[in-house]
Amino acid sequence: MKVTEVYASLLGESTESGRPCVLVRFTGCSLRCRYCDTPYAFHGGEEMAPEEVAARVREHGIDLVLLTGGEPLEQEDLPRLVEILLGRGHEVLVETGGHRPIETLDPRVLKILDIKCPGSGHADAMLWSNLDALGPRDEVKFVLVDRADYEWAKGALAEKLRGVRGPVLFSAAYGRLAPAELAGWILEDRLPVRLGIQLHRILWPDRERGV
Repeated sequence: MKVTEVYASLLGESTESGRPCVLVRFTGCSLRCRYCDTPYAFHGGEEMAPEEVAARVREHGIDLVLLTGGEPLEQEDLPRLVEILLGRGHEVLVETGGHRPIETLDPRVLKILDIKCPGSGHADAMLWSNLDALGPRDEVKFVLVDRADYEWAKGALAEKLRGVRGPVLFSAAYGRLAPAELAGWILEDRLPVRLGIQLHRILWPDRERGV
């Protein structure tokens, strides 16, 4: 596995936001979203076996683990790492871009599925069959850059997400759309979604890595 960083932080996004966690950021992603805030994870990284990653996680003494990237589902040994972490009693979250199949993930994993809006540049990459593999605890996230993305996401919510049982979050792309403006749209349309806020960007606005 190629790993960019392993560190302790507060979970910055999802309905679990604010909880202490160990964040494992993998290296590499086949997408290049226009608003990506972790381009340093595209290249480099350290080659590590799943057992080494799990040992690094254990050093931090925190039960909650977020596997992100980059794109974690592009790591061939991800199922083995998940197995080790779950076996040690960790609560595991996997944040994925939606273009790789999630059906092979252990059902005990909480999956955070990012649906790419047109503003990302990768709306056509979405693997819509992933919606069928979501459990009642799993989450769907739309990152929006403007009103056009909002209208697109609103349409997807009505047409494609009818069977989704877990939380749906609408998040403003950092530096591209004001969260207050997005909140106003959600209220105006009475959408059954949650406003997603990047907590780590509020707490550590000047830090580029390890947030």
